[in-house]
Order: sequence, then structure tokens, then C-alpha cells
Amino acid sequence: MSDPTCLPFAFPSVRGKKLTAAFDGGRLTSDGGVLLLAQAARRLDIADKLAAVIPDRRDPSRVLHPLPEILLARILAIACGYEDADDLDHLRADPAFKLACGRLPESGHDLMSQPTVSRLENTPGLRDLIRLGRVLVDLYCASYPVPPDAVTLDIDDTCDVVHGQQQLSLFNAHHDERCFLPIHVYDTATSRPVAMILRPGKTPSGREVRGHLRRLVRAIRRHWPNTAITIRGDGHYGRPEAMDWCEDNRVAYVFGLTGTKALAAKVEQTADHIRVVRAIDNEDAVRGFAETTHAAKSWRQERRVAARIEATRLGLDIRYVVTNITTGTPEWLYADLYCARGQAENLIKLHKSQLASDRTSCRHPAANQMRLVLHTAAYWLMLSVREAIPKAHRLATAEFATLRLRLLKLGARIRETASRVRLAFAAACPEADLLSHLATTLAPAPG
Repeated sequence: MSDPTCLPFAFPSVRGKKLTAAFDGGRLTSDGGVLLLAQAARRLDIADKLAAVIPDRRDPSRVLHPLPEILLARILAIACGYEDADDLDHLRADPAFKLACGRLPESGHDLMSQPTVSRLENTPGLRDLIRLGRVLVDLYCASYPVPPDAVTLDIDDTCDVVHGQQQLSLFNAHHDERCFLPIHVYDTATSRPVAMILRPGKTPSGREVRGHLRRLVRAIRRHWPNTAITIRGDGHYGRPEAMDWCEDNRVAYVFGLTGTKALAAKVEQTADHIRVVRAIDNEDAVRGFAETTHAAKSWRQERRVAARIEATRLGLDIRYVVTNITTGTPEWLYADLYCARGQAENLIKLHKSQLASDRTSCRHPAANQMRLVLHTAAYWLMLSVREAIPKAHRLATAEFATLRLRLLKLGARIRETASRVRLAFAAACPEADLLSHLATTLAPAPG
């Protein structure tokens, strides 16, 4: 671990005593908490499940790093904040990462280097990526001990800016960037990821949305044939093809809807009443809700539309949603059901900003989709650690960046003897009690 090329150096003296430093501390790590992630990975069996659907065309007699180990090391590195494959060149000898991947810190061989990881990311083809996507859906379904009566899935896309000529990247005038627009699907009530799909930097068409929903719902219903599924999204996904398919396949939906003159005329009576009330009472804002039926020219039938109408000193603002849900008031449909999809934006930020899933810098789209899979696997590990924290603890609802700082970025001395390996954390570790609790809670089941 010591680097003989780094010479000792000094800091300003303290109370007359010289202060010197050198990189000769021995088997130390700055990521001692990575072993918590490793236990979560073993409980989920996530690396083995992903590796099982990726073809390994290497000569078995010459393999030094099995596919599950490569995947696990890459996923652990992402969760700990090392989002680039280049970081594995420095982490391959880290004693904590070696332990997390099942190798002894001193006598065990080092982990793989960056070229091995990059070859893996470029290995899967289209069919392999489809199978990897199904593994993520299987993980989501397995996270429930019993099939739920109903789930609500939020579908949204996010701008993933590119800095080159990657395939599928397009210039998007709305974002004023050359980008991808990958689709994210979450179970917002539990913060669990369901699917991540790399796609071109343009608004999805109705046929594309229908295809994604069909494949996703089919994969979920293999596990939960009787669970009621509700799809929730903004106006990008409220396409006639998507709504027709949902209605034909027992899937509830609530989508944003662009306002038109015809819709405004249908809710004008309620809107006029709200304007008058605001003016008479001299309020800053008055909000109300209305309900009607509407059939656009491209729709095959009339559908239920709920409107949120808000009068302010600046004028009238009306927002619409379309749904095939026949129960509930328009206020519940919009304010409680539809607006709850805002939490999905926070989950996308966790995935994109705190786990750096926008590092889609490979030229080929298959490699970039593989990176989305790896970053989603890291999301699962961080979520598993957070779910194991007692609900009363202040970190039970913390963001991933906070969990990484408080639980993963821990200095530790690692010593290997003939019969055991011992980790020595700092005596002043502020989360010592929680760390020992999580080590027990996340321990894999025996046998």
C-alpha cells in the first residue's frame, strides 16, 4: 500500500513541535463502510443475477476475474462515489474493496483494472440488455414479501447532456443541449427503481411509449398477475396509443393533458366563478377543481378529464389531467394522485446527481445502457442500506450523498493474520452504534 515515490512532507508546527507526514500507514482504507454495501449486495444477490444473463466468451482457463466479481466491484465503486471505470485502477488494491469482493486484503490478488471493466461494459448486445432490464424488474418485484394489492408507477424522462458524438444523442431545443432523454420508472411510494431505458434526445412518440409500457407491465405481471397497476406521467406520455393500450389491458392511468380552447370552454363556468370569488374577496389566489369529459380528434372515445383552476392577480391558470379512473373527486385526482408524481423528480436526482448515472460517455448506446443498469444496481444497494436504518434515526430518510459521507467514507485499518482479518475503525466514529447495527441487520441469511 505504501508508495515509495511519495516523499515525506510537513505541515506547520504545532506548539513548537514539528509536524510531518508520509504515505506509510500500511493497510488503510478511506471506504471502510463499503462492507455494508457488500452485505446488501449479497442479500439481493444482485451481481450474480446480472452476470447470469451476460454471455462470457472468455477462455475459462485464463479467467482471473469472474463476471460477478467485476460487476460487484464496479457497482460498489459507483455507490461509493467512484463513477468512472478509471477509478478501479486505484481501487484494485484497496483492502476494503478487496474484502467486499471476497478477496483477502493482503494475501489475495488485486481486483480488476479499468480495461477489464470497460470490456465488460461493451460486451452485452441488445438481447442481453433486454434480459438485464428484466433482472431489474425481478429485483423490484422480489422487494415485496407478498404481491401488493396495487402499485402506482411513475414514468418520466430526464435530460442527460452528452459531450461528444455518441450514437442516439440528438439536439433538444427545449433543453438547448445535445443529449439523451432516458426514461426512468419508479415506485414512488417506496422509492424503488423499476426500469431505466436509454433513448434518443427527443420526446417519445405514442408507439414508443406503448411499447415500453407493454414490456414493463408484462414483466411485472409474470410475478403479480392480480396486482392493480396505475401508470402516472406528464403530458409526454398521455398519447392515444398509450391510453388505448392501458384501457385494453386493465391498467389504470393518469396523465397530464395539454389545454385547448375546447377544454377551456367546458370548464369556463367553474373558472368564471373562481375568478369572481378571487376578485370580490381580494385574495392573492383562489383554487378550485372541475371535471368534464373530452374526446380529442385522435382519441377513439371520450375520456374523463379533471382540471385544476387557479385564479391569481396575474390571471387564470388551468392544468388538466386525463384518466380512466372512474372513482374519486377531481380534487383527489389532481392534487393527491397526480401531483404525488413530483416525488419521482427527487428520485431521479438521487439516481442522476448523487450516483452520477449521467456518465453515459460511451460511443455505442448498448454500453451506455449497460452503465444505466450498473448505476441502478448501485441505487438498489444504497436504498437497501437506508431501509435497514431504524425509522427513528435521523439518517432513515437521508439522501444518498449523506449516507455515503456518514456511513461509507470511514477510515479503517485492515490487518490480516493467519486466522482472521480485523478492521479497526476510528474510536471517535460518530455513527459507531448505527454501523454495528447495520452490519448485523444486513448480514446474509445463513445457508
